[in-house]
Amino acid sequence: MNNNYDVIAIVGPTAVGKTALSIELAKKLDGEIINGDSMQVYRDLNIGTAKITPEEMDGVPHHLLDILEPTDSFSVADYQQAVREKITEIQARGKMPIIVGGTGLYVQAVLYDFRFTEEKIDEGVREAYYTALEQLGPEAMHARLAAVDPETAKTIHPNNTRRVIRALEMAEHSDVKKSNDAQHQGEKALYHHLIIGLNMDREKLYERINLRVDMMLEQGLVDEVRGLYDRDIRDVQAIRAIGYKELYDYFDGRETFEQAIENLKQNSRRYAKRQLTYFRNKMDITWYDSFSAKEAVFKDIFQ
Repeated sequence: MNNNYDVIAIVGPTAVGKTALSIELAKKLDGEIINGDSMQVYRDLNIGTAKITPEEMDGVPHHLLDILEPTDSFSVADYQQAVREKITEIQARGKMPIIVGGTGLYVQAVLYDFRFTEEKIDEGVREAYYTALEQLGPEAMHARLAAVDPETAKTIHPNNTRRVIRALEMAEHSDVKKSNDAQHQGEKALYHHLIIGLNMDREKLYERINLRVDMMLEQGLVDEVRGLYDRDIRDVQAIRAIGYKELYDYFDGRETFEQAIENLKQNSRRYAKRQLTYFRNKMDITWYDSFSAKEAVFKDIFQ
């Protein structure tokens, strides 16, 4: 392995330790960090998204954080365009772009030849599908496709989420059903890149997730979500995020506080599992154990 990359990405499930490694690597490579989390683009979603603080940045430039209001929509196509522009800007300064986050589709869409602009489906419709995918998982989305277009569903594996969603778009928002995707998008890499994946023992990860939720509560998560709730921000992409929708259920009286927090922890654990499934099935990743990642990554890159 060498360090002659155009772009480096650090991915992995929630709470695995991506932020700490990214800062160390950015300092070592004279890099700048680009947010790779679909919810950290929103202002006022700080605690619940585990957004990096100015202190944690430790002087390392960060991009695409807090660029939208919670009521704004933001598609994977928007993200793709914005990040590719940032990569060009950072490279022009002689710096290393480092994408850091857990939204696999977003990172993949930047690094590979996904062509969203060629599609004619409304981006709001597409974003609703990807939000549903993030919250419900690939099996549920594949079952939805099987209900409306069973023949196509038989030809697509549930983990091939891009094709599942494209077929759903065609089945539910077009007169023509999607029978076969002749375009092999997303297979060609557009950058000479390295994707660093962090993971750890499943039980340890789940324990860290539970502890992170407890810490978020101590940091004021309830007040953060209440502020959005009191502004009557509803039925938007941002509020469907884990950590926000559960507390909305509590504020609306649909759940007790204790149940809402248990749901938050459970949904976070399930999301981590889905993240790992996506990363393993959709991306070429060099994996490291989170607890020894710094030394191992530095050895591999700088040897």
